[in-house]
Amino acid sequence: MSILDSDLTSLRGVGKKRAGLFEKLGVNTVGDLLRYYPRDYQDFSAPTPLSSCVPGQTCCVEAAVVSPVRNIRARGGLLMCKFRVADDTGECTVTFFNNRFVSEMFSEGTSYRFFGRMGGTLLRRELSSPEFETASKPAGMLPVYPSTAQLPSRVIRAAAMQALTLLTEYDELSDPLPDALRVRYELCHLRFALEKIHFPHNREELSTARRRLVFEELLALELGMLMLKSRGRSKKGIPCKNEPDFEKFYSALPFEPTGAQKRAIDEAAADMRGNAPMNRLVEGDVGSGKTLVAAALCYYAAGCGLQSAMMAPTEILARQHYATMTALLTPYGIRVGLLSGGMKATEKAEVKRRLASHELDLAVGTHALVQEDVEFKKLGLVITDEQHRFGVGQRAALARKGRGPHVLVMSATPIPRTLALIIYGDLDLSVLDEMPRGRQKVKTYLVNASMRGRVYAFIKRQLDAGRQAFIVCPLVESGDSGLASAEDYSAELARDQFRGYRVGLLHGRLKATEKDGIMERFSAGELDLLVSTTVVEVGVDVPNAVVMVVENAERFGLSQLHQLRGRVGRGSEQSYCILISDADGGPTLERLKTMTQTNDGFKIAEKDLALRGPGDFFGKRQHGLPELHIADLMDDVAILGQARQAAAQILGADRRLSNPENAGLRSLVNRLFSSSGVTFN
Repeated sequence: MSILDSDLTSLRGVGKKRAGLFEKLGVNTVGDLLRYYPRDYQDFSAPTPLSSCVPGQTCCVEAAVVSPVRNIRARGGLLMCKFRVADDTGECTVTFFNNRFVSEMFSEGTSYRFFGRMGGTLLRRELSSPEFETASKPAGMLPVYPSTAQLPSRVIRAAAMQALTLLTEYDELSDPLPDALRVRYELCHLRFALEKIHFPHNREELSTARRRLVFEELLALELGMLMLKSRGRSKKGIPCKNEPDFEKFYSALPFEPTGAQKRAIDEAAADMRGNAPMNRLVEGDVGSGKTLVAAALCYYAAGCGLQSAMMAPTEILARQHYATMTALLTPYGIRVGLLSGGMKATEKAEVKRRLASHELDLAVGTHALVQEDVEFKKLGLVITDEQHRFGVGQRAALARKGRGPHVLVMSATPIPRTLALIIYGDLDLSVLDEMPRGRQKVKTYLVNASMRGRVYAFIKRQLDAGRQAFIVCPLVESGDSGLASAEDYSAELARDQFRGYRVGLLHGRLKATEKDGIMERFSAGELDLLVSTTVVEVGVDVPNAVVMVVENAERFGLSQLHQLRGRVGRGSEQSYCILISDADGGPTLERLKTMTQTNDGFKIAEKDLALRGPGDFFGKRQHGLPELHIADLMDDVAILGQARQAAAQILGADRRLSNPENAGLRSLVNRLFSSSGVTFN
């Protein structure tokens, strides 16, 4: 057995109890630990003169101890250990708490490096409980890991150091990247990368290590996505032999579809007539009409004698789609059913029976659709809404309900086309870049907190006219952050400014049934004002809601704000989005002003990338893709392009990665996609 597969208890200081704590972080073996990357670094490599340290900023200083350690007992028994340090430019007081060994740890006249947040004032600087090392030690960078209270970063650091030592002793690490590939893209060896991602001596070493590991991870992603695409095209599908009569479908609509909608429908229908199953993504702005595309394809599938399934991420969104699909399709004799976890057992059993006997042509539902006992007579089309809420594995699980059904996935998060083509490597792409006629633009305003009273008065006028409003906060609970929290805010509003109005609270910690119940009450007009976290960002259509207020708007990305704005403007009344922020200028204010200047989601997405920084565009979980541990799809877009190019070349010569020199790459791909329930044999 390789040392990388060894249990963590093989490391000194890691017993069964501590190994259990590591397991909660997803770290079970020595190899897992080496791939558990730091989230930040304490940089001891470039000390700052004391006179240049600004209170409130994190810094590293190199200074000598110039006074004995004084032990002071504060009220409540707290032990404070204080001493002074100095360099050629100034002095600073250092304090440690409840550590009676401080006097043994520091020697007067000896120099140390200290890393921490500078406190005090410019005249009397103070460091509290800083990280430290002796100045005689070679300067480097200490890793800071994602940690827990029971498993602090310093414990993880010590274990990582041991793991690297074992790696050196056993000298058995093989590099999964072929040598020719590393040379072509100027990548360091895996051993160097793992050593320096954990313990770099300087920023240059860290950059070299990170670039190698990011390339490796993105290469595995692109190889997997391209192999999925190839796998899909090699399957035998269920071709739709009939020519579609979409003009008949369009003529019965109360509106004229946009050119973009018709183009997406034609592209998908052409796929469905082929021998290989369709695998297509339709992405479009909020309100661009993706549901109509889905309905037209269900109409086509039914005309070819095939059943369809449409999966939504929440029960209320599934019910909304069910109502829409029923209205659009039943005039053509298409039978639509609903299947969700909240239904009674007898109702679910009846829907399942009708699906199995082909008494239903379309099933709309939640994850309940992928349960083992759900069977279709002739499933030919699978549609997943809000693609980023479903993983590759969940999509595949629904597709397995039929024999090579066509797959359509829909996303309401606009992504620049070139990037979408790279990220969704297993899907063909249709873009809805036109808005339906008559869709009103939401008027957007940016105000500071001093205007809050006027905002409340405006909301009340709308509520008094029989309409509804949202207020979104960045947090569920309050803390010391000074940010608005949904729980406290909703209670305050119901008690004071909106007494007499029906105020609801919605956040992600509620059970799914509670969230659905609150949204159903809001949709039914039983609540006037809904205070929420971003859980309302995706989904429900409430035409009567005309005001969206976002507190602490600077805490959100532009694309996220655009999604929130999309919750209003769905009815005939003029709608408004009001962003409240005390941002005092600079890039933050410039970013927020973008929201007042355009309603185009694609322009906003590109601005978000340019101004906010790529790391916040997708968030932690990358749109249903396998979870990435070090790469950032936006920050590392240049490396992503290189990885895409390399993946295409590799698979062009070895489409199954079956050659011996690609065994390491195959292992990388399987490891990355295993969490999504996808394997490549």
